[in-house]
Amino acid sequence: MKRIIIAIILLFNLVGNAQDNSVEKNIFGIQTGLFGAWITNETRLANKFSLRSEIGMDLGLATNNNDDVTSLFIPSIRMEPRWHYNLDKRVEKGRSIKNNSSNFLALNFIYSPDWFYISKVDNINVISTLSIIPKWAIKRNIGNSNFNYEAGFGIGYAIYFEEYRGDRSGAAVDLHARIGYTF
Repeated sequence: MKRIIIAIILLFNLVGNAQDNSVEKNIFGIQTGLFGAWITNETRLANKFSLRSEIGMDLGLATNNNDDVTSLFIPSIRMEPRWHYNLDKRVEKGRSIKNNSSNFLALNFIYSPDWFYISKVDNINVISTLSIIPKWAIKRNIGNSNFNYEAGFGIGYAIYFEEYRGDRSGAAVDLHARIGYTF
């Protein structure tokens, strides 16, 4: 009888630990960084996989018909499947995985439409683009709060929906450093 009780206790303990090493079911937040501001949602797909979606404004550089270079904000829509590969290791070391705090690999799909832009310079020709960028990144909580930071890097491919300086595609870089709050 003792062995059965011990086996049941161990079984519940293992099941409880297995559930702890999973991404959160659904996370809603806001983030800002060097290159814009975004509203985010992250939904669990499996224990170590999530789908991040966000809408926001990206900071970029552009030229007008007079070749004046200026900064501008353009809307962006992102979908990003993430593989949080070090959740188990973080839990083993006693580190928090709250709000999906982990290292992750992602495949970032970014659509930047030409709907509108915010800039000091007029007559800018914004070209709609779709970028596909594999990247590596980290996300960490700041202390035990809902504030967090994210940093990552990736190189991928951009498709321009109209001709841009003779090209319809090219290299794309995703370099991000963000701070945010999870609700």
